[in-house]
Amino acid sequence: MYDIAVIGAGIIGTSVARELSRYSLRIALIEKDNDVANGTTKANSGIIHAGYDAKPGSNKAKYNALGNPMFDELCEELAVPFKRIGSLVIALESYDMEKVEELYNRGLANGIPEMRILGRSEVRKMEPNLNDEVVGALHAPTAGIIDPWELAIALAENATENGVELLLNHRVTAIEKLTDGFDIRTSASGIEARYVINCAGVYADEINNMAAAPYFQITPRRGQYFVLDKNTGSLVNSVVFQCPGKMGKGVLLTSSVHGNLLIGPDSEVLDDKDNVETAAHRLLLIKEAAARTATGIPFNTMIKTFAGLRASPSTRDFIIEESKETAGFINVAGIESPGLTAAPAIAEEVVRLLKATAGKLKKSDDFNPLRRKVIRFMELKDHERVELVRKNPVYGRVICRCENVTEGEIVDVINRKAGATTVNGIKRRVRPGMGRCQGGFCAPKVMEILARELGRDMQEIVNEGKESYILSGTTKGEQDYEGK
Repeated sequence: MYDIAVIGAGIIGTSVARELSRYSLRIALIEKDNDVANGTTKANSGIIHAGYDAKPGSNKAKYNALGNPMFDELCEELAVPFKRIGSLVIALESYDMEKVEELYNRGLANGIPEMRILGRSEVRKMEPNLNDEVVGALHAPTAGIIDPWELAIALAENATENGVELLLNHRVTAIEKLTDGFDIRTSASGIEARYVINCAGVYADEINNMAAAPYFQITPRRGQYFVLDKNTGSLVNSVVFQCPGKMGKGVLLTSSVHGNLLIGPDSEVLDDKDNVETAAHRLLLIKEAAARTATGIPFNTMIKTFAGLRASPSTRDFIIEESKETAGFINVAGIESPGLTAAPAIAEEVVRLLKATAGKLKKSDDFNPLRRKVIRFMELKDHERVELVRKNPVYGRVICRCENVTEGEIVDVINRKAGATTVNGIKRRVRPGMGRCQGGFCAPKVMEILARELGRDMQEIVNEGKESYILSGTTKGEQDYEGK
């Protein structure tokens, strides 16, 4: 029997699992998909919010304020790129300044440091490409940017290095309360655990309802985005928001940590918890809204559009609590924005809740908070590249020309703990396929490397989900394949 089962391996589940791995516990991290960070975590804005937006006194406000300052040390330990570039909430009309002042006062109530209200000239000096209509802004320098999937992957890797067992392709189908724990039925096996932590994202209400009476509902809200080429990220120097409305923080413009320009999202309530399709008419609305923020956005350099789902709770706030009727079952649900920012603080709160119900937890003597950095060949100095290729020649073979990714980097992330097994899993770890051609040239080579390293046939390699086969058969050779 496991001591703890964490359901869901997104940014919240991996944060919780890694925090719990500091203790002498047997932990299972259960994920329905074939990789971590496959849901909301792979498709959001990647913003570490300063914390002025959430209602004072709410869980969102509390854990945002606690989580934001934790990212410098966390990302250093896990060797994950993170940049504090600050954020601006711009006023495009004089009456918007009332909202800017409201956010400033809310930030003060939430304990957010270093905020300032700027006039038009200061805003234009900071961001010369913004629209001439800008009349002022709220500046919050503690905001930052990160690739959320890179962080979740690093958390999962470090957690598994510290003893957590990652169970992929395990969709939870039923949960039964036992005398001394829980019997968790999945699509692959049965799992017993003394305590359960529900971090299942848009499915968190369904997981709760397997173990306890329904008391909250999760509604998926879809947001769509544009991604522009890496030479466009310098259009803005900060995360630039428009004044928020009823449906959220509005359309933003920001550079990614790797230099792309990210534009979006919109907000659309759905019934389908798996619908991440994009829609041309919604993207057009985003394009029109973004044009109010900045002039000269080079949409002709767009390389991708995508959509993600927010887990919007009926409570309108994060749910972080033990079930009142099912002892040992802890819900971490409705973690929409600013959930990424709040994740490390939420993980610490889960440990506190667990201690309250389970008693004192014994610290592990073997916990190692450090993750081995992924070598980025093109970020090395010339003499470092020469030495690396001399020691390991596969680093001298460039696989992705757009992002300058070598075979050595791909082999590395396949063979790590919580390593990649899919084309998109490689893409999210070291970026082949993230560039202008979106994998048009490098995908076949990535597939070859995956097949070789995993000991599989090329036709067994999938793009993302379990059934997303890329090859259906052979056109040459003696063997006649019918495909998958």
